[in-house]
Amino acid sequence: MTATPNEPQRGSGDAAVAAAEERAKLTRDRNVPEYDDLPGVGDTANLRMGPSLNDACLALLPLVGVWRGEGEASHPSLDESYWFVQQVTIAHDGRPFLTYESRAWRLDGEGGKVVAPAFREVGFLRPQADDTIELMILHETGVAEMFFGKPQGQTTWHFGTDAVLRTPTSEDVTAATRLYGVVEGSLAYVEERATSEHELQPRLSAKLDRIVG
Repeated sequence: MTATPNEPQRGSGDAAVAAAEERAKLTRDRNVPEYDDLPGVGDTANLRMGPSLNDACLALLPLVGVWRGEGEASHPSLDESYWFVQQVTIAHDGRPFLTYESRAWRLDGEGGKVVAPAFREVGFLRPQADDTIELMILHETGVAEMFFGKPQGQTTWHFGTDAVLRTPTSEDVTAATRLYGVVEGSLAYVEERATSEHELQPRLSAKLDRIVG
């Protein structure tokens, strides 16, 4: 549709802002639960609430929020591929790092019902002065991964492992990469994983919608 002389042309930037405002109608007043009797400030996954985001974390600003959606797990090390529903919480307390928590539940098929708990992860994103971002993730399977990465653009981040620590009873992991991107308001990611028997191959992928922030 062509704008009239008295009507401003709406560009793609205007459309993106309008779409973000529409999504925010459902998410802007929500935040992570907190207890009033804790000392100091609590974590916030909503940039409209709580402490201001530390300047060191500005390159990670689009990631802050609570995200929920479905994904697929598939890798030669798995007995079979499966679908999962996942919630990722990326929050801060005003200091120069972000907290990361992920919970997932296995589904009986794409868009199906929950049948069992799946993987869990906790960690931190620690931006550095040279634009490097340290990503540390601890898995319930006894694996600790130390990633290094940098922004690939304003809404894309790529990480690769520098070290992987494993307990004697952990799952088999030797290396991993992760690519995150915020696309049209959703958080999408792909994880590749290597084992002692397999080179890096895609293992997890998901698209998550913002439910907080």
